[in-house]
Amino acid sequence: MRARMILQDGSVWEGLAFGAEGEAYGDVVFNTGMTGYQEILTDPSYCGQIVAMTYPLIGNYGINEQDLESRQPHLRGFIVKEWAEHPSNWRSVSNLHAFLLERGVVGLSGADTRSLVRHLRERGTMKGVITTLEMPLSYYLDRLQEEDLLARDLVAEVTTGEPFSVGAGTRRVVALDCGIKAGILDELTARSCEVVVVGAHTSAEEIFAWKPDGVFLSNGPGDPQDVPEIVETVKALIGKVPLFGICLGHQLIALACGARIERMKYGHRGTNHPVKELATGRCAITSQNHGFVVNAASLADTELEITHLNLNDGTVEGLRHRNHPCFSVQFHPEARPGPIDSRGLFDSFVQLIDKHKEGQPLPELQLRFD
Repeated sequence: MRARMILQDGSVWEGLAFGAEGEAYGDVVFNTGMTGYQEILTDPSYCGQIVAMTYPLIGNYGINEQDLESRQPHLRGFIVKEWAEHPSNWRSVSNLHAFLLERGVVGLSGADTRSLVRHLRERGTMKGVITTLEMPLSYYLDRLQEEDLLARDLVAEVTTGEPFSVGAGTRRVVALDCGIKAGILDELTARSCEVVVVGAHTSAEEIFAWKPDGVFLSNGPGDPQDVPEIVETVKALIGKVPLFGICLGHQLIALACGARIERMKYGHRGTNHPVKELATGRCAITSQNHGFVVNAASLADTELEITHLNLNDGTVEGLRHRNHPCFSVQFHPEARPGPIDSRGLFDSFVQLIDKHKEGQPLPELQLRFD
């Protein structure tokens, strides 16, 4: 079946449909990873987006039950040059087409993904639609100009409805779920943490009622400036309990401390982004998925200091509070593309919790990759 990818600037890419039929609207972005498509499909941070993969063959190791980051896909659509009809992997239980079809995700294959990605790099992220319907182009261009076409508070679509607990141990961590990934929960529970996952709009008072030893601020979709009430919650947490933020959580901490957030032209989405740790000069290969970034100049009037920088474009990748037990990173240490370059940051969080419980001063903590 024929399918089209239409961008709001009128550009069109044609190909074949796979997965579900119909139409899907979203911000069109691209990911440069050669592997990890199953994690991308189920990462809540992709909510509201149509993802194009730059690697030409996707789905060659199939779908398994172990690599899901959440129970279902959250992206709006998926674009590949070619999908593997007959995957080969001992863990595989299905193929990419069947996975998307069962979960209602519209896909496009056979399109010139190289030219699409070049277009997005030159002109920036924009709204688009994948459609298998034979509606006129003018209809879609009109729809794509509508201001309220895409939801603003995407966090509300992916956060948990009710609190739940995973793991057991000597430390209780409350995780503010803005779209948390299973891999993050695995890293925390592996370090003797009982993790209580609560909804993103949970108040600081409700969080303190759980008597946490530490609070984790998760990744998630969208612009953090669209959730000002969560920023206010983070403000109330800083200085009261150890905090660790990843991706959106990193941006929420920055906003809570008075920094500014900027939209990037086309974002960082891939598994090979080099990040420098300023304390040691060491570099790690990181996995990233974000379209917004902390404005470095705006940190001058805050109590935050930069701990990590992106070696490709110099953007802020890590922050630390000068006076309180609070730090964050823009990248995903749980994704392990290095493969274990940055997992030590979870150890740093656990050490921060323990030192805080013992009343030891923050300067003794070293935020290191490993």
